[in-house]
Amino acid sequence: MSNNLLKLLFLLITAVPISAQKKNSFDLICEKTSSVTAYKDLPKAIKTADSLYMNAQQPSEKIKCLVLSSELYHHAGELKKAICYSENAHSVINQINDPEWMAVVTRLLARQYRQVGLYERSKKYIVKGLEASGRISDFQKSNEAAGLLNQEMAFYEMELGNYSNAIRYIESSLKYFEKINTSGENKTSAASYQVLGDVYFKLNDYNASENYYKKAERLLNGTSCTLGLIYNGLGGIRLKQKNWKDAELYLKKAEKIADTSRSLRLKKAVYSNINDYYEGTGDNYKASLYAVKYVRTYDSIAARNQSFAGKGLDGSKGKSGKKDSHMNLIKNTTIIILFTSLVGLLVFFRFKQKKQRSRFRNIIRAQLNMIRSRTPYPVKGFDNAEFSNISVEEIDEKDSEADRRRNDSLMTSETELKLLELLEDFEKGNLYNNKGMSLSFLAGELNTNTKYLSYVINQHKSADFKTYINRLRINYIVDKLINDEKYRQYKISILADECGFSSHSKFAAVFKAVTDYSPSAYIKYLDAENQSDKNVHFPEND
Repeated sequence: MSNNLLKLLFLLITAVPISAQKKNSFDLICEKTSSVTAYKDLPKAIKTADSLYMNAQQPSEKIKCLVLSSELYHHAGELKKAICYSENAHSVINQINDPEWMAVVTRLLARQYRQVGLYERSKKYIVKGLEASGRISDFQKSNEAAGLLNQEMAFYEMELGNYSNAIRYIESSLKYFEKINTSGENKTSAASYQVLGDVYFKLNDYNASENYYKKAERLLNGTSCTLGLIYNGLGGIRLKQKNWKDAELYLKKAEKIADTSRSLRLKKAVYSNINDYYEGTGDNYKASLYAVKYVRTYDSIAARNQSFAGKGLDGSKGKSGKKDSHMNLIKNTTIIILFTSLVGLLVFFRFKQKKQRSRFRNIIRAQLNMIRSRTPYPVKGFDNAEFSNISVEEIDEKDSEADRRRNDSLMTSETELKLLELLEDFEKGNLYNNKGMSLSFLAGELNTNTKYLSYVINQHKSADFKTYINRLRINYIVDKLINDEKYRQYKISILADECGFSSHSKFAAVFKAVTDYSPSAYIKYLDAENQSDKNVHFPEND
């Protein structure tokens, strides 16, 4: 055999191993970048992924690099960039028709769109992924893909509140996972059991919920976001049972994972439950700290999702067709009209707001004068009939107008004057905030009878007993709102309880009748005027 032929055979024999070695080297770099470099130096990992993509030769290598970049940006919390890379990977897959990669990328897109609140788009990719999973020839990979996509569909149904459907999809995912034997089986099954725990918690079946959480916990080794959600779920069950000791143990474990996790969903759930725990145990200071953490996380999620609302994503836009000149003219005209209308509305509302603020200043002045003199007269000018027709706090007043007129002549002027002095002393206290206040109760306190008391109130306070008491209560709470800033932070229900009303709605109705503003609007205007000291001062009206 000639030397040239021997050389040719050697090249043919070694060609395949060399090619395989190159591919394995590429895969190893991808795996190292994903599992090691990402946790040590995320920017470096992203840069490496971009370099790999530039050197990729085959479509499968390009897809792998795009998926790697997507996962790295997802890990960094930059979901918009993550989705762009996933969409680019999806475009490459459509060109080569690879069902295995299609199942992987559609699930990735479904999860990412779900996390930014685009649920219908998420469902579209789940359906596409399920169809692709059925075309995967490898038995293990086919069942694994189908299980994960059914799991994702359960998340979709949970977001819509369709818990029975969510249970059905999770049970389907577990059946698929039972058919496979991979190193990640426990982790994927644990995620399904954790979701079942969440579903049954929503259905208030705490025993079933706890059983599924415990199943999930037994399948996991090491810290993970799923384990954090499990501990949070178990802590939530203990909160419902008012088992504060066990709730604290679980929530501390959940918080430890949440604080080191990039998952906003986990942080939001954990901080909410810890806030509930401290409220339940009466530690209002710590409750407020976790309320702030919860709000910050909620705002971060809202801000992230807002960037997707009504906007397309880079790399996912279709080709734009040519615009018709007539349509452009209509569009531009519409924009000009809308802009003009918007400017007009802004001018109108600014004028209206200025007028309202001026009116509010006058109301505050009147109320301050009223509070200083402790007179229970209403601020705005309306007659008693109008006030009485409002659905307000019902206070006993047993004597009819006829009875009062019939007994007017029985009271001496000395008694009338003495009773009026007693009422003035009564107004200086806060006994009127007593929820058991009634005409007979007050008559007993003032050592008189209900007929005399009704007459003096009607004659000298220009109101019936019910209106008189309700005005005193509102004047009291207005005084607190003006001179004590902490009252402006209270819930309306707490303010209602503070001044003796039995419900939020009755308090709000009377407050608006007296001040012409709802409690929340009143507090808003007070804050806007920067009332920092107890003696409220307003500049003169413009």
